[in-house]
Amino acid sequence: MITIRQAGEADFDLVAEFIRKLAEYEKLAHEVRFDDATLHRHLFGPRPAAEVLIGEVDGAPAGFALFFQTFSTFEGKPGIWLEDLFVEPNARGAGLGRALLSRLAALVIERGGARLEWNVLDWNELGKSFYRSIGAGHVDGWERWRMQDDALEALANGL
Repeated sequence: MITIRQAGEADFDLVAEFIRKLAEYEKLAHEVRFDDATLHRHLFGPRPAAEVLIGEVDGAPAGFALFFQTFSTFEGKPGIWLEDLFVEPNARGAGLGRALLSRLAALVIERGGARLEWNVLDWNELGKSFYRSIGAGHVDGWERWRMQDDALEALANGL
């Protein structure tokens, strides 16, 4: 049986473990730099920056979805950005990924939102195939850009 629940503070270690497992799967473990105290504050502190759903199969945690609110000026409505989705290898194919995304879609609607969006690594054909199977599509004409580390500091300091 699949259940989806909101993560609570007691789930912090589990969430951190899922993040590390996702990074390993994505071949990005070397980019995981969070310290526990900072991540904990941003997930479960007085002003959470993100929310987490835990997916369970037969009562055992087997995956998670980490997400946060976005806003579309064109739609004039909020949305949800799915930052991380991970399902343990032994639970894949059981419907847990679909159940997590279904709950996120319901949250978008419950919150009066317009969109559920996320990124997919260009090599992740398994993920792309799964997302297509649930009705998602690639957004043509857009590229993802990022600023971080030294460039972010320089811009913040007016350089």
